Amino acid sequence: GDVTFFLTGTDENASKNVRAAEEAGVDPKTFVDGLVEGHWRPLPARVGASPDFFIRTTDEGHHRFVQEFVQRIYDNGHIYEDNYAGLYCVSCEEFKTEDQLTPDGLCQEHGTKPEWIEERNWFFRLSAFQEQLLRLYDEQPDFVVPDFRYNEARSFIEGGLRDFSLSRAGQPWGVPVPWDPEQVVYVWVDALINYLSALTYARPGEDLRAEFWPVAHHLIGKDILRFHCVFWPALLLAAGYDVPKQIFVHGWLLFGDRKISKSSGNVIEPLELTEIYGIDALRFYTARVTRFGQDGNASADDLHERYERELGNDLGNLLSRTTAMIARYREGRIVPAPWESPFRAELAALAREVPERLDKYDLSGALEAIWIVIRSLNRYVEERAPWQLAKDTTKSEELDRTLYDLADGLRAVAIALAAYLPETSPRILSALGQPEDLAWEGVAYGWTVAAEGIEPAEPLFPRVELETAVA
Repeated sequence: GDVTFFLTGTDENASKNVRAAEEAGVDPKTFVDGLVEGHWRPLPARVGASPDFFIRTTDEGHHRFVQEFVQRIYDNGHIYEDNYAGLYCVSCEEFKTEDQLTPDGLCQEHGTKPEWIEERNWFFRLSAFQEQLLRLYDEQPDFVVPDFRYNEARSFIEGGLRDFSLSRAGQPWGVPVPWDPEQVVYVWVDALINYLSALTYARPGEDLRAEFWPVAHHLIGKDILRFHCVFWPALLLAAGYDVPKQIFVHGWLLFGDRKISKSSGNVIEPLELTEIYGIDALRFYTARVTRFGQDGNASADDLHERYERELGNDLGNLLSRTTAMIARYREGRIVPAPWESPFRAELAALAREVPERLDKYDLSGALEAIWIVIRSLNRYVEERAPWQLAKDTTKSEELDRTLYDLADGLRAVAIALAAYLPETSPRILSALGQPEDLAWEGVAYGWTVAAEGIEPAEPLFPRVELETAVA
């Protein structure tokens, strides 16, 4: 595959962290250190993710680059000083206009009342970049995906852009403005720059910008579209940088048609679910219920039902039945018997379709393509009835072909599922006595090699009592 650099991390320079630290009776750095090391840094590994670098916006390397970045914008004449007066939502860390509030004057996201702020700030000339941004959107129609998010961002630009405050006055926490250290860089500007700053210090002594910028893909939530799809490219252009290759805007995971959030009191704790169902089940479920760029509706009951029906029965039971029949009817031996199987074309189509869908971030569509093959393999078991073939010595070759097709289909499916089920895929290959080689070229018919000592596989997804799952 391609060489990649997977970046994630924490945005820590928010004023709400200062308030939370004060309430906890500690300084801000101690407070965010506790959050990061106690929860956020361990989280990727606990959900099966493997970032190449975990950035913290309190890193010295990040602070240094942010100052260099905004200094370039200032030197290029795109920053000026002026007075700001308006509403500010501390929870969003965002300046709000009246049309962004509820009829009661509350933040639509958090339901809290924004604070009125009056201060002298440094402003970024966003208005000067309207035509450049529209030209960017014309020349790169896939700059923002899906299409309806592209249209949303473009409509915002066409509606006219207003300059925004790039700094905050009198804040003790954040990145100091290099030419005016009494002010700090607005937290959203500071946070956006992490995509570039990380490349300058993630590997000591190396600058990765030439390799990974601007061929960068950002994955963001729909609630921060304007910052990433309008403000960020304008800031990059102002500083003399190319814009990222693409920005994918995903939806929210909903619980009972409501966004999952602490303020709603409907949080599903992912780590608790992984302890009950396993990492792979959670990864599978989130991809299964979330359509390309849309909101996904989740529920504990639906997770449990899909765990049992799709993972436990469709996939897990298929492996158990296949290995049990190989053990019983062929003394644990897989006999290579490729032929003009119907799965030859089916696996070739799968090998084409999954990468095409993944290139478009269509995780659920790619997963459904894999599940079509799994369902086809299950039908094949019933149609071919190996238990009947085993009773007729004249059909020995037909039995070999049938068991080979099942083993080969499962092997190919295991490779195709590796991104979704990183712990389960190697277990499937091992149960079939196959090399744990996940190279994509293996998603093809006829790659299964001879194997001996195949035994009935242990359940891939053990049953979970519903009372335990929802307790």
